[in-house]
Amino acid sequence: MSKGRHASEEALAGQLEPRADLRTREARERLARLVTQLFVHWRLSTTEQAALLGLSPENRSTLSRYRKGEPLADSRDLLDRAGHLLGIHKSLRILFPEDRDLAYRWMTTPNRRLARRPVDLVIERGFEGLLALRRYLDFERGT
Repeated sequence: MSKGRHASEEALAGQLEPRADLRTREARERLARLVTQLFVHWRLSTTEQAALLGLSPENRSTLSRYRKGEPLADSRDLLDRAGHLLGIHKSLRILFPEDRDLAYRWMTTPNRRLARRPVDLVIERGFEGLLALRRYLDFERGT
């Protein structure tokens, strides 16, 4: 493990194997761990976490199960959202390689170009907001 990095950061850095079969319980368990670790690093409220996963704000029990190691539901929408969240994380790591704190604060820091906090864009626009955020970061990376 690199100096100053936590085990959860190492796990996020490695993410899932590129061709992981998300139909398997094991892959969805790993994805649930990665996403919930990411939410901790991003310091998101439970309501924000639920919104990013497309869950109702009252659905705290599902988030709690994911934090305890239950696999993500075998839902195309949920798995796509999780994939985009990890893609956003990867883009932020590339954009801010020397400033991990900035990469983790980015989702909850007001952004002039977006006219709001990035997490609010996703909360307001749902899946389309998640895609817009991913495209925005891809553009910023020059990809």
